[in-house]
Amino acid sequence: MIVKDGAPVLARCLRSVSSFVDRIVFGDTGSTDESPAIARAFGAEVISIPWEQDFSLARNRVLAHRKCDWILVLDADEMLARSAGARIRELIESQNVYAFHNPRWNYMRDTSTRLGFQAARPNRFVIEESRPYPAYVPLPTTRLFRSHPGIYYEGCVHETITRRLAALGLASARADFVVHHFGHAEDADLERQKKNDLYQALGEKKLAANANDAQAFIEMGLAELENSRRPAVALAHFERACELSPRSAVAWLFAGVCLVRLMRLPEAFQRLERAADLGMRNAVFYQALGDANFHAQRYGEAREAYAQVACLGEGSPLTEAKQGAAEVHLGSAEQGIRRMRQAVADAPSFGELYDILAAGALLGGDVELAAQTAEARLRVGKPTQFHYQLAEMLQAQWKQQVAQTESGCATMRVS
Repeated sequence: MIVKDGAPVLARCLRSVSSFVDRIVFGDTGSTDESPAIARAFGAEVISIPWEQDFSLARNRVLAHRKCDWILVLDADEMLARSAGARIRELIESQNVYAFHNPRWNYMRDTSTRLGFQAARPNRFVIEESRPYPAYVPLPTTRLFRSHPGIYYEGCVHETITRRLAALGLASARADFVVHHFGHAEDADLERQKKNDLYQALGEKKLAANANDAQAFIEMGLAELENSRRPAVALAHFERACELSPRSAVAWLFAGVCLVRLMRLPEAFQRLERAADLGMRNAVFYQALGDANFHAQRYGEAREAYAQVACLGEGSPLTEAKQGAAEVHLGSAEQGIRRMRQAVADAPSFGELYDILAAGALLGGDVELAAQTAEARLRVGKPTQFHYQLAEMLQAQWKQQVAQTESGCATMRVS
């Protein structure tokens, strides 16, 4: 492992593996906390590693100290379940396999998050440490591999050994042990933003050194889309990835996502259709397809796309709220508003849900609910000037409606 200032979570990680590994090599990249001391308490060999703005360089410096037949790689904010040790011991008895690809569950604070091409799923609580977090995003990784001089990490960020395995023609296989990752859920917002900014800066460096690498363009596109929130810039990266790797379903999918956000809907439908033809029909695809149809005022198709997310077992309050909005547009106001209110109740700290409910309630004729929701939105997240203006407008509209109703009732009593 390589670590810098991982003291708050390091013991949890090492405790999860110390009972079955033969040796722990801890590469310290400049900690100012108790990380080295904690590692030594678990019997780790602590090595000072210079940080050179390159994750592969750091990991490979630690790999240079390898002695065992098999290597397991973890980060400080990760851990394994209690049963993983026995399973890993079984896997390394394989005679012709040089590496195992395993899932990494990235725990999240809410169910509407996504990472890369995967949407969050409801947490199944297979380990007690994940109990505080309602969702996780599963992504593939490769953390168990043989000690082999030709196997090493490449890429200054999002580093991997998979290309080395392919270049050497070494066999790999899938494994079912899970690496549980808590960084996205546990990092303070400022700390997470610093990490994302670092990953993006290193992504630019990686792309400069790999000008014809479709994966580098995809990684940079995701950084621009999700971290910098610049869909037009991200689109250029994804379109280039499509040119370099025409069968990359992920590249076509996110080109479509960018085009939806840019409201270039005919082009978005084309990219999404191409992604579907290549087999990309996951929750992120159906969310994007639903958004494209909604903006195109094709509310029936939008409702069906959002419903498909739930059918995949990856529903979220955000998707439910959007489905409710589509139902309101289709004339099922009562059903749609009920669905949107439930979404807000399920994720009361998610500001966008209030926006959707306020708009849906207004469209459905419930001005009182719209005004109440807009007022509640001012206490959630980071409301903008628009939210204050909207709340003021809806309150005025609601008061006017009440006054008109009272006036009408008074007229009837006089008559």
